[in-house]
Amino acid sequence: MKSAFLILIVFVLLGCGSGSSSDNSAAQTPKNDSANTEIVASDSKGIQSQLARSTAIPEYLDLPAHIEPDPTRVVHVFAPAGGRIVEMRVRPWDHVEKGQTLATLESSDLARAVADYHKALVDNQVKQKALARAQDLLEHKAIAEKDLEQAQDDAQQAQAEVQAAREQVQVFGMDPDHASTQLVVRAPRGGSVLDVGAAPGEFSQALSAPAPLATIADVTTVWALGDIYEQDLGAAQLGQEAQVTLNAYPGQHWSGHVSVVSGAVDPNTRTLRVRVVLPNSDGRIKPQMFGSIRLVKSSAPGILVPATAVIREGNDAYLFVAKGNGHFERRTVGIGRTVDGSLEITGGVNAGETIVTDGSLLLRSVGQD
Repeated sequence: MKSAFLILIVFVLLGCGSGSSSDNSAAQTPKNDSANTEIVASDSKGIQSQLARSTAIPEYLDLPAHIEPDPTRVVHVFAPAGGRIVEMRVRPWDHVEKGQTLATLESSDLARAVADYHKALVDNQVKQKALARAQDLLEHKAIAEKDLEQAQDDAQQAQAEVQAAREQVQVFGMDPDHASTQLVVRAPRGGSVLDVGAAPGEFSQALSAPAPLATIADVTTVWALGDIYEQDLGAAQLGQEAQVTLNAYPGQHWSGHVSVVSGAVDPNTRTLRVRVVLPNSDGRIKPQMFGSIRLVKSSAPGILVPATAVIREGNDAYLFVAKGNGHFERRTVGIGRTVDGSLEITGGVNAGETIVTDGSLLLRSVGQD
């Protein structure tokens, strides 16, 4: 009987010990957090975050474009008289000021006009003397009054011929009182020389020449011209803001406004021409450069995050959401459009949550350790 009682006490003690061991094991097992949660010390360096906010995300329309000078600021310079070109003093893309000499010519037309002017001066002097003599003779009753009137008419006609001959020389851009047979062609305005159409030794046919001596353009203001399809015409309203980018300057843009939309559709391309006027005081924008015109077609609310916040692995993309107390949750997200260096998040993050924008790779490395 005593031995049976002792065996019962041993079994009770063993049962209690077994339960204590089970409880200790359960207490020592760490809490199993979500598999997507990463933990990092709150004072970790290199980790930056910001709130994810809902904003209006624009949908852009990009139009292929090229640069042209303003046609109202382009001057085709022709020689005002025919002659042999003695010297061309400009080259393409030289900058010239108004009144600067472009070319000199030996011109028979100018020589003839100068000769006519001097001939008219001499004839005028003769007629003015004849008028003075007729007035004196009439005072002495030596001639009839009709002879004085004839002398007055001759003097007036001589003065008119002098004025006409003087204006003819001035048309050639020369001072009638100091003109020679050498014709000087001067720049009618300041600007850049786009083209030179003659060379020394050639004979210029004046205004009937097949090409101008030079073409000068003021490129302090230029046009960006693009073609827009008729179905997208709603995106090109007069006065609408536009951004112009050029292939020559990656990463840079110029701001302007839509100034003109052509009034007819091109029947071959089914497009309309859009014009954006750009200031170009520094001359960096060159005619015939290629680029694009960006217009805002529409906008819709969405979440934009910096591109640095998103980590890609194969076809997947994810970012980290701050949960507080040094905890960060890894979220798989959907990626939409790229807008000015930011990415549209189509799913996985809600507005108002705090996301890691820089240092995400540090969090990933903690999770892997």
